Amino acid sequence: MRQQSARTVSRHRISGERIVNLVIVRHWLVLLLIALGLTATVAAQNPAPSTETPKKANARPTEAGKPKTEPFDGASIEKMTEQCVTLDTEQGAIVIEVLPQKALESSRNFLNLAATGALDTTVFSRVVTGFVIQGGNLSTSEKWSDQLAERMSRHLPDEPNDLKHVRGIVSMARTDEPNSATTHFFILVGDGSHLDGKFAAFGRVLQGIEVADAINRAPSENEKPEVPVRIKRATVARCVK
Repeated sequence: MRQQSARTVSRHRISGERIVNLVIVRHWLVLLLIALGLTATVAAQNPAPSTETPKKANARPTEAGKPKTEPFDGASIEKMTEQCVTLDTEQGAIVIEVLPQKALESSRNFLNLAATGALDTTVFSRVVTGFVIQGGNLSTSEKWSDQLAERMSRHLPDEPNDLKHVRGIVSMARTDEPNSATTHFFILVGDGSHLDGKFAAFGRVLQGIEVADAINRAPSENEKPEVPVRIKRATVARCVK
């Protein structure tokens, strides 16, 4: 009887310990589930920031590639006639009258370059002694930017005409490829009859040819001036003759 009683007590003790262990395990499981629930809730309330830019519904397509409208776009020959561009250089001012009746798009292009400030701080990057000085290289600007790079990439139609390439004439520079003129122009300080009917002459110097002469005489090597003369500012106004 004593042995049976001892066994019975032992069984009850073991059963009791199991129940206690089960209660403890269940308690920890409950705590774990609560902790997981809280973590999920916090995560749901504070989502990680998205690296993607939100897209608007029915968003308009970007127009980044569309060139901006410039002051003389669409201007008539009458509006551009008797317009002068003044190049205020480090050597003095050169006043150029544009001749749209001879080269319409070349004249419009030059007026726009001056009116928008694209020529400001650019230099005369090429000189051929006794012949020409060349400007319009926008990459020489102190304000060089993606916008100027885009402007410099626009091509003009060829506009050869009957205007003779003599001293004081302003014409568009280009490569041997058709319609390759962009923003580069040259001013003749000597005659260049071999250019007649091939390049788009579009203007003439009214004042300051002596400034062009001074720029042309400056020391250079392989047509590159040692100290390029800078255009401080270019402006457009009615010609005063």
